[in-house]
Amino acid sequence: MSKRLHSFWFKSAIAVLLFALILQGLVQVPSASAAAARQAEKLNRGVVAVKVSGGVFVSWRLLGTEDLSVSFNLYRNGTKVNSSPIIGSTNYQDSAGTTSSAYTVRAIVNGAEQAASPAASVWSNNYLDVPIQIPAGGTTPDGVSYTYSANDASVGDLDGDGDYEIVLKWDPSNAKDNSQSGYTGNVYLDAYELNGTRLWRIDLGKNIRAGAHYTQFLVYDFNGDGKAEVVCKTADGTVDGGGTVIGSASADYRNSSGYILTGPEYLTVFNGQNGKVLKTIDYVPARGTVSSWGDSYGNRVDRFLAGVAYLDGVHPSIIMARGYYTRTVVVAFNWDGSSLTRKWTFDSNSSTNSGTAGQGNHSLSVADVDNDSKDEIIYGALTIDDNGAKLYNTSLGHGDALHVGDLNPNRAGLEVFKVMESTSAPYGAAVWDAANGTILWGVSTGADTGRGMAADIDPTYPGEEVWASNGVGLYSITGTKISTSTPSINFGIWWDGDLSRELLDGVKIDKWNNSSNSVSNLLTGASVASNNGTKATPSLQADLLGDWREEVIWRKSDNTALRIYTTTALTSSKIYTLMHDPVYRLSIAWQNTAYNQPPHTGFFLGNGMGTVVKPNIYVVP
Repeated sequence: MSKRLHSFWFKSAIAVLLFALILQGLVQVPSASAAAARQAEKLNRGVVAVKVSGGVFVSWRLLGTEDLSVSFNLYRNGTKVNSSPIIGSTNYQDSAGTTSSAYTVRAIVNGAEQAASPAASVWSNNYLDVPIQIPAGGTTPDGVSYTYSANDASVGDLDGDGDYEIVLKWDPSNAKDNSQSGYTGNVYLDAYELNGTRLWRIDLGKNIRAGAHYTQFLVYDFNGDGKAEVVCKTADGTVDGGGTVIGSASADYRNSSGYILTGPEYLTVFNGQNGKVLKTIDYVPARGTVSSWGDSYGNRVDRFLAGVAYLDGVHPSIIMARGYYTRTVVVAFNWDGSSLTRKWTFDSNSSTNSGTAGQGNHSLSVADVDNDSKDEIIYGALTIDDNGAKLYNTSLGHGDALHVGDLNPNRAGLEVFKVMESTSAPYGAAVWDAANGTILWGVSTGADTGRGMAADIDPTYPGEEVWASNGVGLYSITGTKISTSTPSINFGIWWDGDLSRELLDGVKIDKWNNSSNSVSNLLTGASVASNNGTKATPSLQADLLGDWREEVIWRKSDNTALRIYTTTALTSSKIYTLMHDPVYRLSIAWQNTAYNQPPHTGFFLGNGMGTVVKPNIYVVP
């Protein structure tokens, strides 16, 4: 037999054997459509321990790279606390714990204990104060003095140690809405370890105006080296964390009304560890002619949004945007550690995007809405596909509040709940199919419906409830009106031990009582303040520590510290850390953008939820 014939018969025999094994289910064939894993942060256990009346409450992360079946042992000062492995949750109350205790957690995989987590000391209260350093105030060119308050915050693992660091924006007391004239003080960005160590300070300089719509900053690991970068718009006179000035240190482009309508604009990537410039390029979209954005005095031209999106389904891209009242331009960039390159540009002025002007919100959301494993940008009434093309446009117009997630678990895919500002819009609030923009139902108001919220607060109705201002009331996700009474319309937070979401508004966390349509208070922050005027938002709300429940960061009223509150309620629900859910993690990245909105998960988390599914991620070194 020739070598060629022998090879043919050998390969045929292997093929027959493989086919038989496949038929018996002994060999699995990968699906051609199987999604690639997404880059995610390599987090540690995030153990948090808090002194409570019955001992010490301890909680920790179930990581998105682990199986749900993983169990745990808890150690106090090196001695195991639990008599049998902790299987059904990731929290425990140690009745013998004291404020001098230290706790570590060890995962048990296939019967074998794994390495111990970093040790956690015990908090004396249900909060941790992170000392911060307030910048010195100043005086504007027209002789008006100003001081500083801690404002929005974001988090990222800046140094690759598995813990989050905080990036904090400082706003001057004379910060302005774009519709208001007047000079402002400079905006600062600080980075802090949770022990209060300041890593760096960036001074954005006199040519970046202060206000909710001007500086949107992203904290994320864009190049996959395990350490987060910081990205934001800069200008001549910006000083990085090492003291280096971008552009001209003496340039001053402020006009007599305090607006900055001339001069170069930049986009800068900063090193997250030291705040130094890694790369600066011209900001796109450029300002161009001011009046082309809707007015000539500087209101609409400087309305900025930002986010992070996995446009290829695996790696994160930078999303920067300008405009939403009229012209809208959204641009995607990639950062590889040395080059900042533009991936695509969406412009409502393009003939292919006719009708998309004026469809943006004061915030955005990011999610894979069409189930192709790549992210879309939900810009408000408009959704942009992963390739920068228009996916759909509901034409419902501009609005303030926007919520995207699996709001209805009994329906395939994700949903959008949004409120509308235009009095001529057919709906003041509406729910639609996130994949294609089909309106599922809505409520007509004929008024500027400025506030709207989505959360599962009533266990008697499947899915999340939605509610809005201007008489909209409280509805089930399928459009059944529950009540004309509504709870607070700000943020929601997973706080206590059940699967309902609680209400976060100002410096309070409340629980909705569906039988009486009233609230009961669970927590009122002590000596803290909320931000952003009537929006009354925290500096940040996120699953920062411990199990899957969320923490809230408020600034102390005297701006000497950020106070991080954590829950001490036991829960029997075992859920992966929310920071390993792609939709939730990206919600935290864009939360500081313009009118802050609460985060949502890409799966339904609430009463009657299905089996917890392991996220499809890989962690960077």
